[in-house]
Amino acid sequence: MKVTSLAESLAAGLRRFEKDDAATLVMPPRELFQAYAGFVWRTLKYQSVAERDLDDLSQEVFLIIFKKLPEFEPHGSLRSWIYGISIRVAAGYRKRARHRMEVLVDETPEFRTDPSAPNEADRLSDKRQFTALIARLDEEKRAVFVLHTIENLPMAEVAEIVGVPLKTAHSRLATARKQLLEMLSKSNRSVK
Repeated sequence: MKVTSLAESLAAGLRRFEKDDAATLVMPPRELFQAYAGFVWRTLKYQSVAERDLDDLSQEVFLIIFKKLPEFEPHGSLRSWIYGISIRVAAGYRKRARHRMEVLVDETPEFRTDPSAPNEADRLSDKRQFTALIARLDEEKRAVFVLHTIENLPMAEVAEIVGVPLKTAHSRLATARKQLLEMLSKSNRSVK
């Protein structure tokens, strides 16, 4: 069995779909992939998908998107539809993760420390800490926080994507920010 990269697999899939009747599609598959690949990847990442599995699950999301694209009803935004697919794939991943027999450990990169570059290691550590804190939020608050703060979506679109009234989305965002600040201050106190 030949192992291919995410880009190679999706390119092969795109060639298949481009041969089909593309008149019913929202946009050409290649364009759709280029427009939403980063969004899907980040959505999966902030839904507690292990970094080593992000490419595989991104591919799975796009396979579902391309399979169901002819059935897409444009009553909502394409982004919210893709977000929903990404969330369901991430939920299935987390469910399967509970039954895995492997032992998960943090991989330590092998690199030589350069005394002039401690900031890169600090930034990487801070990024991992922030991602871990976001993962501790409940799903509803995490979704609103990630979509608004990290994806820079307007709150009206965030509310549409997660399927709640605008005031509820604002409330979840405020609560998420408050919880993150509390978690951050607790972790800073424990370091001192």
